[in-house]
Amino acid sequence: MILTVFVVVLVALLLLGISIPFALGGTSLIFMLLETGLANLQFGLIAQRMVSGVNSFTLLAIPFFLLAGKLMNRGTIATRIFTFANYIVGWIPGGLAHANIFGSLIHAGQSGAAVSDVVALGPIQLKAMKNAGFRTDFTCAVTATSSLVSPLTPPSIPLVVFGVAGGVSINRLFMAGIVPGLMLTAILMLTVFILSFRRNYPRTRFPGLKVFVKAGLDAFFPALTVVILMGGIIAGVFTATEASAVASLYAFILTVFIYREVKLREMFTIFKEVVRETAAIMMIVSVASLYGFLVIRSQVPSIAMNMVLSVTTDPLLVLLLINIVLLIFGLFMETNSAIIILTPIVLPVVTSLGIDPVHFGVVMVFNLLIGLVTPPVGMLLFVSARIGKLPFDKMLKATVPFYIPLLILLFILTYAPRISLWLPNMIFG
Repeated sequence: MILTVFVVVLVALLLLGISIPFALGGTSLIFMLLETGLANLQFGLIAQRMVSGVNSFTLLAIPFFLLAGKLMNRGTIATRIFTFANYIVGWIPGGLAHANIFGSLIHAGQSGAAVSDVVALGPIQLKAMKNAGFRTDFTCAVTATSSLVSPLTPPSIPLVVFGVAGGVSINRLFMAGIVPGLMLTAILMLTVFILSFRRNYPRTRFPGLKVFVKAGLDAFFPALTVVILMGGIIAGVFTATEASAVASLYAFILTVFIYREVKLREMFTIFKEVVRETAAIMMIVSVASLYGFLVIRSQVPSIAMNMVLSVTTDPLLVLLLINIVLLIFGLFMETNSAIIILTPIVLPVVTSLGIDPVHFGVVMVFNLLIGLVTPPVGMLLFVSARIGKLPFDKMLKATVPFYIPLLILLFILTYAPRISLWLPNMIFG
């Protein structure tokens, strides 16, 4: 009965088209009414849990990273990054497609969100690849899938959300995302290489050392962002949350005073955009805090744990079952919302079996990110198709070859925890 209310009612509300925060709040309210009745409804508890859910120092990282990404996405920074990436990997068959992916890796240190990557780099990449003779559907598919690199590598907003929802160290999660992010870049480039070789896509000639060095200098300061962030965290100079503030300050200095591509009068508009996006995320976090509290108080994790363990106690099979559930949720739900809803339920199950929460955090985030390029929600598919003015059915067909490497990497990350844990264990012990 309890599990039915928390899961079935929530799914039903979502299928009716009710937005995530109202679906979570409605489910919580229905459960509390069934539990205590209207006369004894605990309004004080509702307010307390919702406020305490967003009263977190760690959550400050979200608006600061959003601000840094907004500032970095203005002006010519995206062009500088893409140009430099093209000079580095453009000589490989399918050159500009590889630059598309490698550019996303460089840009990942500035945004931490997949949609920001598509919006900033997408128009530049699509125009350059189209002019070079690449098919529009292939170009849009590469742009969408390569954008998954940003939310997997630091500073990753989904990893911050998981850390808050599960009480896991953000610093360790950031370090754990670096190697998987590099592996995602490599496996996507391998896929592009195979497709480009078969379709005879062009490569870019090396422009010469002088031009290469100039492009490197142009992209140096934007690329330095991730070095400053990770260097400060590793050295213990600042926490991940404090790093977000440093990133915002650095982005402000870079775009306003060095490149002079953002005017001070434009900052108010940028602040409004950040506040709007932050409010949307915090609304979900606030209501999800109440939902998560009721889930834990009602012993849903224990119920879920007993259900899973009644099927198998093998950690490998448990991870397989959880991955299947997460992939299904990722098809229909936005990544951060799914993390907030599912973490209180599944994290106790995996930790009870001795699975490291940092390792599981990377697996869970990457699993749900696949949903961003998978219908029916597939936000990145819609955004990329809109930028490329491509019908959605053609967009989806062109993306199909990329699902195989994404699922292969998910399998590798799930069953090779050392990939995720090697770097955080080496740095933090």
